[in-house]
Amino acid sequence: MTTLSIPRPVAGDHAVGMSGYISVAPNLHDAVKQLTMQRDAVRQKLSNLNAAKAAYRYAEGKWTVREVVGHLADAERVFQYRLMRIGRADETPLPGFDENTYVPAGEFETRAFGDVLEEWVAVRNATLALVRGLPPAAWTRSGTSNGKRLTTAALAYVIYGHVEHHAKLLAERYGI
Repeated sequence: MTTLSIPRPVAGDHAVGMSGYISVAPNLHDAVKQLTMQRDAVRQKLSNLNAAKAAYRYAEGKWTVREVVGHLADAERVFQYRLMRIGRADETPLPGFDENTYVPAGEFETRAFGDVLEEWVAVRNATLALVRGLPPAAWTRSGTSNGKRLTTAALAYVIYGHVEHHAKLLAERYGI
């Protein structure tokens, strides 16, 4: 299998609000391998949580661990969809999304934690299939999302960095 190296985005390749996610992502010199390793590490870290730990929230009004993982699945689906649309040269402007609406509407607390985690794993597997299948020309394309210019390369970094951002929060604020 060929190694897929995705160039690090530069200013203008993404909205300023995505900079935090991009900054915590490593250089994606072997994107498929790195996204796969991240999937496996997250799954391993979270797969043995008991129901009490999955329902833990570090402060009133903050998401539970289960809701964080549900959010990871939702957000990756959105980022993946943007990646597919822009990678396929679709220039239709794409809307934003409000995670603070999605999480309560997802009712993740009504589901078994293992099911929510496996949903994220399935979404990541779909991301991997998309990334593996994009032709080289797709990685230089750009589009508009939430009123801002965005490149496919930036989206790959956002996908990786968004998970890293939440993994850090899970470690620091949830003790996981």
